[in-house]
Amino acid sequence: MSDLCDLLGIRHPILLGAFGGLSSVALTAAVSDAGGLGAYGLYGYDGERIRETAAALRAATDKPFALNIWLPTGDEVEPGPQHMVFAQALEPFYEAVGVPVPQRPERYLPSLDEQLDAIWEAAPAALSVVFGVPSAEIVDEAHRRGIRVTGAATTVAEAVALEEGGVDVVIVTGAESAGHRVSFLKPAAESMVGLFALVPQVVDAVSIPVVAAGAISDRRGVAAARALGADGVLVGTAFLATEESAANDAHRAAIRATPAEATVLTRAMSGRLARGVRNRTVRAIEASGTIAPFPMQNWLTGRFRAEAGAQNLGELQSLWLGQGSKLATRTTAAEVFAELRAGLHNG
Repeated sequence: MSDLCDLLGIRHPILLGAFGGLSSVALTAAVSDAGGLGAYGLYGYDGERIRETAAALRAATDKPFALNIWLPTGDEVEPGPQHMVFAQALEPFYEAVGVPVPQRPERYLPSLDEQLDAIWEAAPAALSVVFGVPSAEIVDEAHRRGIRVTGAATTVAEAVALEEGGVDVVIVTGAESAGHRVSFLKPAAESMVGLFALVPQVVDAVSIPVVAAGAISDRRGVAAARALGADGVLVGTAFLATEESAANDAHRAAIRATPAEATVLTRAMSGRLARGVRNRTVRAIEASGTIAPFPMQNWLTGRFRAEAGAQNLGELQSLWLGQGSKLATRTTAAEVFAELRAGLHNG
C-alpha cells in the first residue's frame, strides 16, 4: 500500500475510475482532495479540449490526478461510405431526441499523438491507459516528465504484459466492472475473469503494485481486495452515483435500481463489449442485428445519447454500471470515500 501511495503521491490507496464521457472536474477534484487519486477520462477529446480540462482540474485541486486515454488497438474504422447506412439504421433514435441524422465526419477520434501532446503539457501525476500496453516511447516520455503510468488488465497474461512494458501500476479489472471490457490480448468475451479469482493470481505473477477494480462499493469490498493481496482499489459505479459526477438523474436511478443479474454485456452502443443496463435502445439495436464497428457505432449513437442525457431520457442513454451497483447508496463523493477508507483498517 505504501509503495502505491508513494508512487502516486496520494495518502490513501483509493483510485477513481475514469469515465469516458461521464467524467467531471468536480468529482475528480473531490477524490483527489480526499487523499485518493482522482481521474478524468479523455475518450474522444482533442488536444484543445484536453488542455481546457487540465486547466479546469488544476484550478479545482492542487492534488495529484490521473488522465485516462484509450490506446488504439488497430481495428478502429475510419469514416467511409458505409457511415450513412449505419446512421440511417439509427434514425428512430435521432428522431426521438430531435436531432438530425449525422453526416459523415472527417474523423471519429482524435489521434493518439494529438492527445499525448496535450497530456504531456498537462503533466498529470499519472497517465492511465486502457486497451493495451503503451509503447516504450510513451512510457519513457511519461517517466522523463515524472508521470506514472497505469494500465488495465482483465487477465493474468495482460497484467504480465503491462509489467514487461514498463507500466508502474496494474489495474486488475474483474468481469463485474461497469463499462467497456478493456481486454487486449484475447477478445473480451474470452477474458471474463471475476475479480476474486483474478486479483491473487495477478499479485502472484507481477512485482508492481496491483489495484483491484470491479464491484467494489463499500468497506467490505476494500477489505476483501486487500485480503486478496491488492495494494489498492479503483472504484467507479459508487462514485458515478454521486452528485458530483456527470451522470444525470436517470443514470443515477438506474445504478440504484439495477440488480447484479440484470446488468448486461453488449456491443450495441459502441461496437465494443461493455457492461450496463439493457434499456430500450440496447434491446432495439441488438434485435436489429445492425451494429457498426468501433468507433463508428460509438460516434453514431453518441449523437443521440448526448441529447438524451441532456433531456434525462435514460432509455436512450448508455447506462453503464457494474454488478455492485445496488451497493452504490451514498450521495456524495465524500461519503463514498469515507466508507471506502473504513475498509483499509489504517484509521
